[in-house]
Amino acid sequence: MNIAITTQDKRMAQIADKVENGERLTLEDGVFLYESDDLLTIGQLANIVNMRKNGRKVYFIENMSLYFTNVCEDRCAFCHFRRDEGEAGSYTLTPDEILDYVAKHYHPGMREFHITGGHNPNVPFEYYVNSIRILKENYPQVTIKAYTGAEIDFFSRISGLSYKDVLQTLSDAGLGTLPGGGAEILTERYRNKMNVEKATSEQWLDVHRTAHKLGIRTHATMLYGSIETKEERIRHMMQLRELQDETNGFMVFIPNAVQPANTGMGIKRRTSAFDDLKTIAISRLIFDNVQHVKAYFINLGTQLAQLAFAFGASDAHGTIVQERISHSAGALSPEGLTREELVHMIKGANRIPVERDTFYNEVHVFE
Repeated sequence: MNIAITTQDKRMAQIADKVENGERLTLEDGVFLYESDDLLTIGQLANIVNMRKNGRKVYFIENMSLYFTNVCEDRCAFCHFRRDEGEAGSYTLTPDEILDYVAKHYHPGMREFHITGGHNPNVPFEYYVNSIRILKENYPQVTIKAYTGAEIDFFSRISGLSYKDVLQTLSDAGLGTLPGGGAEILTERYRNKMNVEKATSEQWLDVHRTAHKLGIRTHATMLYGSIETKEERIRHMMQLRELQDETNGFMVFIPNAVQPANTGMGIKRRTSAFDDLKTIAISRLIFDNVQHVKAYFINLGTQLAQLAFAFGASDAHGTIVQERISHSAGALSPEGLTREELVHMIKGANRIPVERDTFYNEVHVFE
């Protein structure tokens, strides 16, 4: 029996040839992949790319998430974490309270503090600098991953300093790297529609460009699953890929599915497993110049994260201890995992767990 080869089949074959030959995918290729229902082929292609870059290794880190304040001047439609000053549940930790929290959860194997929070205009820039400094003074061996691109823009506004001077001041206090948050979707249509009052697309990109020029390597995220189009997702990736061409400063790309607790933003359902796996895979295919794509178990759940390792993901994030932002928005996953649980999760996907530091230097390979 003769089976007709459709135009879609031909297009997928062309993309497969590009992947096989190491050619860069285009915006049109990315949109086509999102519109295709051939998830297994897309995943297989992403797995080929990941195997070339990382083999069967999947990386994780022993880290702790910290949140100095949830008071925020912005009112982004997707956020369920923020509070107004004086509102029930609002807080701003003092340096002593930060150290008390860390002391309760710290153990000698911990390698990273992952710090994000609100844009609190009621405290000066020095508060944020001193919070970093006191952690570094007490835990000099721990890398501090702190403050999103949007937070750096906020610090610039409240201090009157340039991005370069803000970043240099934080670096001098002990900052090691920036997390990837605050990017959301890097199109102004999305940011206007979702009431993203913080940094614009160009400002977020410029913060990371400036960090990279200072020798600060950073992370990049995408918050998908709300009102953005598939083309906007790819355009978001393209802008990050272009900046990576320029600076080579991104270590990892992290696609994060939006959580639906805030019904005021019109999101009634979680993203599908189909969409999550496809987004991981397409990310791996688009980012030919970024070493790692992360399967963030907080938003995916542990079992879907395992599947993601066969769809192009090479990083499982870390132990976290207690995640708050996604869980405040309705994440159903554990708030953190132990080192042993992460190793078990990765081995369960027939991958090799690798404990790493912040900069993807290998600490221990679990053969």
